[in-house]
Amino acid sequence: MIIRDILIIFTLSILILFLFHKIRLPPIVGLLLTGILAGPHGLSLIEIVQEVEVMAELGVVLLLFTIGIEFSLKNLSRIRRMFLIGGSLQVLLTIGCITLVAEVMGLSAGKSVFIGFVISLSSTAIVMKLLQERSEIDSPHGQASMGILLFQDLIIVPMMLLTPLLAGSSGTLNHSLLPLIAKGIVIISLVLFAARWLVPHLLHQVARTRSKELFILSVVVICLAIAHLTSSMGLSLALGAFLAGLIISESEYSQEALDKITPFKDLFA
Repeated sequence: MIIRDILIIFTLSILILFLFHKIRLPPIVGLLLTGILAGPHGLSLIEIVQEVEVMAELGVVLLLFTIGIEFSLKNLSRIRRMFLIGGSLQVLLTIGCITLVAEVMGLSAGKSVFIGFVISLSSTAIVMKLLQERSEIDSPHGQASMGILLFQDLIIVPMMLLTPLLAGSSGTLNHSLLPLIAKGIVIISLVLFAARWLVPHLLHQVARTRSKELFILSVVVICLAIAHLTSSMGLSLALGAFLAGLIISESEYSQEALDKITPFKDLFA
């Protein structure tokens, strides 16, 4: 029963977070430990793993959404150099080093590069959660991390397209490259259009009703719709949620949206 599973997870989280607070360890580590203990590979305390995973995805979406609201398109343009140069260097150097080590250990070139792909990627949700808890998102290293993480979220799609080539298949890349470029152009165009014209006008009309419920639902729908859009195009839910937050950040109601969503983010993320 889902209520029972939620009760177990929240109760276990309270106990572990209280302990971690006493020994001065980050809450994110306590939450990870909670998941390990409650999950099927730990004590198997929860019965409906799939529904709990949906809740976890919702938490990631809300976390990246609030970070996007706190950010802005202007800030995004400010980290473009770190996004392009820092992100590409981090991914390429990691793949190169791991490939060399794996080949020395006797693995084939294809397997070595694939392992490099996997290790070069980070968890956007965990890193951004740590930066947000420490109020370091606007710091130089926070901005650098943001640029690199966004690059990783985008580069995962070309990696997925290249994976069949590493296994010896040659027909996948040619058929997938043009649609990938087209999807990227569509997403960028939609984000710019929504940020500048669509969402500010929509939120203004919703705010005029003075209905708190309607405002919250509208903000959540914008978040989930864009996250679903990027996910359906092969990109991550987290990236879509972050872009949705960026779109909201261009509205005069961004602070109100952040205030309304933060309690839900704190609960699920």
